[in-house]
Amino acid sequence: MTLTRRALLGYGATGLGLSVAGLPIRASAQVQDLTIAYNVNLPSWDPTVGPSAVNPTIQGIYQSVFDQYIGQKPDLSLTEGLLTDWGWTDDYSQVKLTVREGVKWHDGTEFTPEDVVWSLERAGNPETGNPIQFIWSTIGNFRIDGNVVTADVKQFDPTLIKWMGFLTGYVLPKHYMEEVGPEGFEAAPIGTGPYMVERFERNAFVRLKANPDYWGGAPEFETVTIKFVTDASSRVAEVESGASHVTLEIPYEEYDRLKQKPGLEGVTTPVSDIAMIFINDVEPMLDENVRRAMHHAIDKQLIVDRLLSGYGVPIDTLQTPQYVAYDPSIQVDYDPELAKELLAKSGYGPDNPVRFTIQTTRGFKPKDYEMIQAIVGLWRRVGIEAEIEVYEIAKHFELRAADQLAPAAFYNWGNAIGDPSTSTGHAMFGPTPHSVWDGQELIDMIGPLWGEPDEQKRIEGWKAVDRKIAEDGLVIPLIQYVQPIIHSAEIEVTPHVSGALHPHRMTRA
Repeated sequence: MTLTRRALLGYGATGLGLSVAGLPIRASAQVQDLTIAYNVNLPSWDPTVGPSAVNPTIQGIYQSVFDQYIGQKPDLSLTEGLLTDWGWTDDYSQVKLTVREGVKWHDGTEFTPEDVVWSLERAGNPETGNPIQFIWSTIGNFRIDGNVVTADVKQFDPTLIKWMGFLTGYVLPKHYMEEVGPEGFEAAPIGTGPYMVERFERNAFVRLKANPDYWGGAPEFETVTIKFVTDASSRVAEVESGASHVTLEIPYEEYDRLKQKPGLEGVTTPVSDIAMIFINDVEPMLDENVRRAMHHAIDKQLIVDRLLSGYGVPIDTLQTPQYVAYDPSIQVDYDPELAKELLAKSGYGPDNPVRFTIQTTRGFKPKDYEMIQAIVGLWRRVGIEAEIEVYEIAKHFELRAADQLAPAAFYNWGNAIGDPSTSTGHAMFGPTPHSVWDGQELIDMIGPLWGEPDEQKRIEGWKAVDRKIAEDGLVIPLIQYVQPIIHSAEIEVTPHVSGALHPHRMTRA
């Protein structure tokens, strides 16, 4: 993929394709207004507090209106945002941030370093409800010298900079928030981003207007209407009828059908969401032979080909090829005969299967339930009988936080900063509320890596952890998801590995 400065900093958009009267307006070479049929609602406009702040699916909407401290290119690498330079001092005792000059808030007020300091202090304050407060609170005692902000490092976290381009890493307007308060901001949000909020109808749509003074260059399209269409079949109808010009996350078979239709095109990209199976440290999962056999018995490529129409990347660790700690040498091959041998060592086999429950969502991600059905079928061949229990994603979170998941549980894990601390770390470090494997050996390996200042040593340490996990069968990574996007042939869409759909990265064809 060739990326230009114009594409990275943002100048394209989608917008109004459905008039107020509900009549479709198809794109043309002169179109100014485009429509996106989005797959989720927007519950809140504050991108730094509450559950919405850590929902990866809506970050594309937030990034249309608000800028982050640091930008992120479509391949997850960092680029300039409201900060033009950043880094630690040599002894890691301070962090220095250079603030971009010449930026204005949507109300015309000048953006200043005070906004950066206020936003960082607010994010690190446990009373404000920032879900990533544990990251932001690692720095403090801010000082401003011209356009440079300096802060003391209270506890070194090597991922701090990466989080400045990820969840909750947004700069908000100090003057406006203090003037109108949270309720006023929710009613009329402003940022420094490429688009301004023109109209918002909860559970229906948001209409955005181009920011002509955007520091990264004015967006290409004048307005963007993002319609909240949570039903996949409805999104298919939206784009097929021309009522919307862009949509995403539709069934792969519909994607294949629609991209063949005149006037429509499709683009897919592997994103930072992976399908995986948590393994809880309860019987029978305390038996290493059982865990390893479960993994070797799964034909991941078959699942991709048969269930996902070829749209998926089989993986064997919690790192995808785009992540900094990805190690292609760590492999867990599909080997049903080896699986049978491992089970036999523990007295199990097709005539005396090991039995347990596996939990899964149904419809939360494409073919999630069907994927688990296929895996259970493959397991049965080698001597594993698993009973499927379906639950809602909210129940998964509840059980995981209480460390009460079934012996095996399907989940979709995201890591849009591409750092192993967010994928392997939070998923497998026993003391975190996200992990259900509490083995002391893994805790001892991971613990020192959280604050390791030597980047090469840190990454190599995480690779060693991933190898240990694969060798001992402590989690079962399945596939890296591929995101399907269908759009009008008169629009070009730049996909993003984070899965965020960015209107300002869209242009006329």
